Amino acid sequence: MNTTDIIKEHDKLSERISLIAFDADDTLWDCQGHFDDVEADYCRLLAPYGSQDEIAAKLFQTENSNMPLLGYGSKAFTISLVENAIKLTKGNISGDELLKIIDLGKTLLNMPGTPLEGVEETLKELHKKGTYKMVVFTKGDNLDQENKFKRSGLAKYFDDCIVVADKTPHEYMHLCRLFDTNIGRLCMVGNSFKSDILPVLKLGGYAIHIPYELEWQMEQTEEKTEHPKYRRIDAFKQLLTLL
Repeated sequence: MNTTDIIKEHDKLSERISLIAFDADDTLWDCQGHFDDVEADYCRLLAPYGSQDEIAAKLFQTENSNMPLLGYGSKAFTISLVENAIKLTKGNISGDELLKIIDLGKTLLNMPGTPLEGVEETLKELHKKGTYKMVVFTKGDNLDQENKFKRSGLAKYFDDCIVVADKTPHEYMHLCRLFDTNIGRLCMVGNSFKSDILPVLKLGGYAIHIPYELEWQMEQTEEKTEHPKYRRIDAFKQLLTLL
C-alpha cells in the first residue's frame, strides 16, 4: 500500500478502532540485535567445537525443541545456550566456560529497551488524541518484559502492559474482553507477520505490520496478504497517517 492509499484509508481506519495493541520487542525497541550479539559471542566461545553456522544451527534446534516447555524470552534462551553447549562438547565444557555462557545470557536481562526511531514521538501524539485505549501486548517472560517496559520510559503512554506465554487466538480474544471491546475494533501493531498480523486478521481484527531489519528464525513466514484490514508501513511514525 502506497502513501496515497494510506491517506485514503485514514478516516475509515481511525473510526473503526477502539483498542490499539503494540508488540514490544523489535517494534517499540530493539531486541533481536542483542540476541544476535550474544549468539555471535557464544559461537566464538565454542569455536573449537564447530563453525559458527554449525553451532548456530544446533542452537536453533535446541531452542525449537525447548519451546513447548520453556516458552520465549531471555531465560529460556539462556537455558538453551547451556544445554546446547553441553551437548555440542559432549560434556567436556568446563565450569568456567559454562559460567561465561550464563553471563552472556544474563546480559539480555539488562538490555536497555531504548525506543526505536519515531516511537516515542508517535506514541505521545496518539496518547494526546485520547481516541484509543493503548496497550503493550507481548509474549515472553513476565518479569523480563515488564522490566524492559519500565526501562523504555514509555509506560506513561499506555493503559497497560500485558505479557502472555504466546500470542494465540485465545489470548487475543481475552485481550479484547479485558478492554470491553470486540475483535473487530482491535488493531494490532507489530513487526512479526506470524505472531502479530496473521492471527488478528484471521479473527477479524485490524493489523499494521512494521517490518524490522532483523528477524528471529522462529518468526519467519511468508509475508503476503490482500486482506482489507491489513496495512504495511515502513516507519513507526507513519502510524499517525493511519490513526
